[in-house]
Amino acid sequence: MTNSSSSKKQAQDQPETSEPTLKSLKTKMTKSDEKQKKLKDIEISVPIVYGNVAFWLGKKASEYQSHKWAVYVRGATNEDISVVVKKVVFQLHSSFNNPTRVIEEPPFEVSESGWGEFEIAMTLHFHSDVCDKPLSLYHHLKLYPEDESGPLTMKKPVVVESYDEIVFPDPSESFLSRVQNHPALTFPRLPSGYNLPAPMQVEDTGKKKRGDTKDHSLGQWFMSFSEADELLQLAAARQQVQAHIAKLRRQISLLEGQNQTVKTGSDL
Repeated sequence: MTNSSSSKKQAQDQPETSEPTLKSLKTKMTKSDEKQKKLKDIEISVPIVYGNVAFWLGKKASEYQSHKWAVYVRGATNEDISVVVKKVVFQLHSSFNNPTRVIEEPPFEVSESGWGEFEIAMTLHFHSDVCDKPLSLYHHLKLYPEDESGPLTMKKPVVVESYDEIVFPDPSESFLSRVQNHPALTFPRLPSGYNLPAPMQVEDTGKKKRGDTKDHSLGQWFMSFSEADELLQLAAARQQVQAHIAKLRRQISLLEGQNQTVKTGSDL
């Protein structure tokens, strides 16, 4: 099956589902507009989850409307990712009315009904200070349990989710300033002596629509993996190590240049 994975996990504190599947990936984005002021040797990571939840509607359902399903992109810890993602374009099967669905505010999801499984393309577009190139993800809509010999049930949905850590290298200063301390991101340790401008003011949270998925109607079925916090910590540690390595390389290069100068002078 196209939804097979080498890593299958199920949260112990969640209702049992039909073998929820989690695939783990990492995507490193290319550098954005060079005109913006950058911070070198720094990365920002955004852990996301994308997938689908599908419910069988029972024996009385229409043959061609046998399932109700939702496909989505969300923060790995259910935080609001709209601070990074501007919109998501979902490309459904051509048999659906308006198969290209553009979702410009969270939650980034599409709900439909049908009977067939097919591949869904999801294109993430980012804010201009984040990245000027979109990211395409692909998910095979899964309606039926892996154990096709077993009976269908209306009590347990089929859940298939994939984990992806989107990495943005050399982020712009405006991006860092805007998202600092945001819980959906892994924020790096800044170089010694560097201070970001004050965070940009945002709309009153009381007036702004919530973009997280913590109280989502399907939230009880979302997969929760205990290593999420550990993954974030590892990402932050990796960024610190990479920054330290880059610093050492610059120091070595400087020393080599000084030695070359001394050698040239001694040959005169």
